[in-house]
Amino acid sequence: MKIQSLIVVSILIATSLIATGAAMAQLANTPPPPTTPTTTPATTAPVSTRRGAGRAPVPTRDPHAPGFVQATELPDGQVPPVDAEGNFIIGPTHKPAPEMSPVPEGEPKGAIYKFTMQSTDSRFYPGVARDQGGGGPGGVSSHPAPWKRTVSVYVPKQYVPGTVAPFMVTSDGDGRAFNVLDHLIPQKKVPVMVVIAIQNGGGDGPGSERGLEYDTMSGRYSDFVETEVLPMAQKTANVKLTTDPDGRAAMGTSSGGSCALIMAWFHPERYHRVLTFSGTFVNQQWPVDPEYPHGAWGFHETLIPDSPPKPIRLFMETGDRDNYHAGDNMHDWVKANENMARVLTDKGYHYKFVFARNAGHTDRPTISQLYPTALEWVWQGYPIAGK
Repeated sequence: MKIQSLIVVSILIATSLIATGAAMAQLANTPPPPTTPTTTPATTAPVSTRRGAGRAPVPTRDPHAPGFVQATELPDGQVPPVDAEGNFIIGPTHKPAPEMSPVPEGEPKGAIYKFTMQSTDSRFYPGVARDQGGGGPGGVSSHPAPWKRTVSVYVPKQYVPGTVAPFMVTSDGDGRAFNVLDHLIPQKKVPVMVVIAIQNGGGDGPGSERGLEYDTMSGRYSDFVETEVLPMAQKTANVKLTTDPDGRAAMGTSSGGSCALIMAWFHPERYHRVLTFSGTFVNQQWPVDPEYPHGAWGFHETLIPDSPPKPIRLFMETGDRDNYHAGDNMHDWVKANENMARVLTDKGYHYKFVFARNAGHTDRPTISQLYPTALEWVWQGYPIAGK
């Protein structure tokens, strides 16, 4: 009996130790309670667009919520008519448009030429990189760092050497237009146009080279493209690019989208056509510029409402689960794009705004569904030879 009692006591002690160890392990792996978010002041550097694992999930926004613009809701699977302007809501199913696929073998395809750019050759962007942890104002700091980027130039098969061509600049090296134009140009839905796809200088968010290029409210990036990129594109691809702003477009997603509008806003004598998906019209600029303390949020806050209309034709898209930072009023992508639609309406701009259900930030299925008709809409009004 004594031996049996000792066995029972030993088992009970072992069981207790195991349970205690498991509880301690669980406690060690439990994340700390979330802190109460605070609003970023205008003098503080904005937060990054990247979503961390500890951040609250993005809420699904209702396009019919109070304060949102009135919009035409389309049946699921449909996209807005090509020639229509204004506000639209598309359904949750996002099937890629057939023009996103390469044309069949034997049909005309554009040629793609590439060249490389180095930061050591640039007088605009010698290169920066964000410091880990960031010890500067607002928790952001950076240090000098070189960059190397590839630029791809799409030249359609229908381009006649020696002639002057309209063109579109895309950010982040985005080449999705290449296949689309192989379809649309022969159908005479868009002009015979060149595309210059420029990779960013690296990183993301405040303190990075990409953030510096795309989120800065100035004409600097446009100057960089005009004086350093376009001459190399013409030389490499043996093309002549138009200087007519009506024959020039800028396109981008996220901060690349705000960059596209920044290029046109600060240099409307260069660009009249802008195409954006999940445009970062929020307070993302760093370093903070006292003249534009709220970064691209200032577009719908003061710049567009308080300025005479500019000759800009603008396409915008946002998703119901686009980026959102709780507690930071100037980091809500849906609200920013909704505000843009409102002020563009008030000022009489030619624009098209699409609110996509079941779509996150720079949502690939949604972009693949909308891209061809968006591109066709942006280029409306430009003459097409033979049409």
